[in-house]
Amino acid sequence: MVRPAHTARSTRTREALRRAAVLRFLAQGVEATSAEQIAADAGVTLRTFYRHFTSKHELLFADYDAGLHWFRRALAARPADEPIVESVRVAIFAFPYDVEAITQIAALRAEALDPGRIVAHMRRVEADFAAAVAERLGLRAGVEPGRSLAVTVTARCIAAAVFGAMEFWMLGADRSLAELARLCHAALSAVEDGAVAGPFRHY
Repeated sequence: MVRPAHTARSTRTREALRRAAVLRFLAQGVEATSAEQIAADAGVTLRTFYRHFTSKHELLFADYDAGLHWFRRALAARPADEPIVESVRVAIFAFPYDVEAITQIAALRAEALDPGRIVAHMRRVEADFAAAVAERLGLRAGVEPGRSLAVTVTARCIAAAVFGAMEFWMLGADRSLAELARLCHAALSAVEDGAVAGPFRHY
């Protein structure tokens, strides 16, 4: 499915659909909620709903789309000579998190979806995250993303660490933002201590 570009209008529509879905999901459950209801609550047509999301279940991950868009901008704003893991760490935690919403969505995901489906969604977002890191590394190294093995491996290691922590958090009992932050910090520290050693250290 081809999704609309991140125009201001598109972003507003996606956010309206996300908020409408969360309210419906919390009030009557995910399975009892229809795409038609979500679209109506958001003030858009069903056709518009499907221009932005393939299903109501995809809305359980809409917060990651917004976060990735923010992450790209925050990463681009970091100093050019800053170590990449530190840039990623700062960019992740620069996002203005809505603690209550994050906790509610995490609980809904765990209740409505089996672990395999959660992991499948996360893998797709992880690939986009790795691409963003690779773009940043490519700019620093003066190469196109995908043309340098060091850039590709480093970006994927960082993405795997971050999303491994998120996956662990989503499937765990403690879904607080503090626990997510702890896991992400620990995962990125592990990358600094190991995977980004030797020839990758200068990135």
